[in-house]
Amino acid sequence: MRERLLQRTRVAGILAPIALLAACAQTPMGPTVQVMPGPNKPFDAFQSDQSDCKQFAQQAVAGQAENANVRGVGAAAVTTVLGAGLGAAIGGGQGAAIGAAGGAGLGAGIGASTSSNAQLSIQQQYNNAYAQCMYSRGNAVPGYGP
Repeated sequence: MRERLLQRTRVAGILAPIALLAACAQTPMGPTVQVMPGPNKPFDAFQSDQSDCKQFAQQAVAGQAENANVRGVGAAAVTTVLGAGLGAAIGGGQGAAIGAAGGAGLGAGIGASTSSNAQLSIQQQYNNAYAQCMYSRGNAVPGYGP
């Protein structure tokens, strides 16, 4: 019974960091909003607008992904320490290992959820900045203008 429990804690201890890393927030690769060239706008000018506006949107969300990931890792670290402390208080050394693994698993889940939610917000902010830039340059953005 104890061997099975220890094996599960090892697996949780291995999978927790993997889950946390897999759920890291990233700066968006590009917009998810469709924009069309403005009336009588040459395609070359539209492509130039796209490039400039992607750069503008990138600057608007700079640093937010890293901040979200730091918060996620912090949540995992805090729950690991709390789990180890509770496990040690309840079951001594072996309890500390079990508590740490449980805390790491819970923390990875919390961190992954935090990063995932942040990713959606970062993409929305990126899209807004991109759409505003493209609209200000005379391009057709659905939901903007007449």
